[in-house]
Amino acid sequence: MRTGSKTAITALLCGLAFCAARGQQSTIANANVHGASPNRSYTRKIRTLTSDDRLAVLASALDSKTPRLPEYDCSHLVHSIYERAGFSYAYASSDDLYEGVEGFQRVSRPETGDLVVWHGHMGIVIRPSRHVFFSFLHAGPGVDDYQSRYWRSRGEARFYRYIKNDRCSGCRLASRGTGEWK
Repeated sequence: MRTGSKTAITALLCGLAFCAARGQQSTIANANVHGASPNRSYTRKIRTLTSDDRLAVLASALDSKTPRLPEYDCSHLVHSIYERAGFSYAYASSDDLYEGVEGFQRVSRPETGDLVVWHGHMGIVIRPSRHVFFSFLHAGPGVDDYQSRYWRSRGEARFYRYIKNDRCSGCRLASRGTGEWK
């Protein structure tokens, strides 16, 4: 594919992602908080990425300066992209993320900037309406359809959303990817 075509496709995807992200909700209410009494639970609002934050993740993913070293795999690439966008989390492999880790909540409807994860692979959702994600693919970093025959053959994809106010680093894990905190 010509460089001009790649640039045009990238610009189109960014524009579409921006439109989609503007309409997405950035707060998830009434999530259970770790540390609640077993007989009494309390809730707080969980802050997720805003539309501007999602654009920062996309810009970092599509930035030609994002490290694409040969020793990187998909989970290192995603971790690097999130850090470049200003959203740090403790590195986790795709298998760990698939099971659920601190700092991410499992969701059933992905939004731009969320993670799409299988056992052994992961990426960043670019355009959920078209099932487009960005990851380290066989030919290097690129985009693909997470509902294509190949990706469906890898098993069920899970989607995770970054939590901005995860104040309790290391003290909780998502329970087997259900989004419920332990």
